[in-house]
Amino acid sequence: MKHIPRKRFGQHFLADDAIIDGIVRAIDPRPGQAMVEIGPGLAALTQPLVERLGRLMVIELDRDLAARLRAHPQLEVIESDVLKVDFTALARSHAVPKLRVVGNLPYNISTPILFHLLEHVHVVEDQHFMLQKEVIDRMVAAPATADYGRLSVMLQWRYAMENVLFVPPESFDPPPRVDSAVVRMVPYAEPPQLDVRRLEELVQVAFSQRRKILRHTLGRWLAEKGVGSNFDLQRRAEEVPVQEYVALAQAVPA
Repeated sequence: MKHIPRKRFGQHFLADDAIIDGIVRAIDPRPGQAMVEIGPGLAALTQPLVERLGRLMVIELDRDLAARLRAHPQLEVIESDVLKVDFTALARSHAVPKLRVVGNLPYNISTPILFHLLEHVHVVEDQHFMLQKEVIDRMVAAPATADYGRLSVMLQWRYAMENVLFVPPESFDPPPRVDSAVVRMVPYAEPPQLDVRRLEELVQVAFSQRRKILRHTLGRWLAEKGVGSNFDLQRRAEEVPVQEYVALAQAVPA
């Protein structure tokens, strides 16, 4: 029985063999590695992955798809909303120090998923995700470009990231109305020590009025926090490199 894609789950199923092969080569799965796939859908990517791995954990919210996937002897199916999955506990329960995480993420909740995984980054070896190309452009953007913003800073301080593959709409059934791409995210082995919530708050204030000079937004916030620094407030938020935001967050008293 053919599965009808469900709009509420943002379902667009990958159907291009050449693209699937390109994604698998980018991921480079090896036998015995502990890997989790988010949103396996109709198993287009799942099958070539599990053939190379031997075993694969999959997280699927759609109960009809989850039931189909359970019939596969090499899959461990976690029927759940990915935002409720404790990846740290998952790694612990499988007695592995790190998980590799992959998936064709639902575009309507891709950013919340990225931030949820950021909370479990200490148990992640790497991540390969298919996302809306526009989102990946923002993730990997350099300072002083139109795409550079909150998402860029909040992910780049913790991950080395690169856009590894372009995926056109016709690679899917049904085709989405946007271009897609695949991003590789590798957590830094020795990240800066900081309060992530503080960085998040600081960056939110900085980009709240991105066309304004920071003196009008971040300057007031820093004064309220009692932070005196040589930070140049005569710039716009998009002109400040990630490492400067990190250093500023580290300077804010607890």
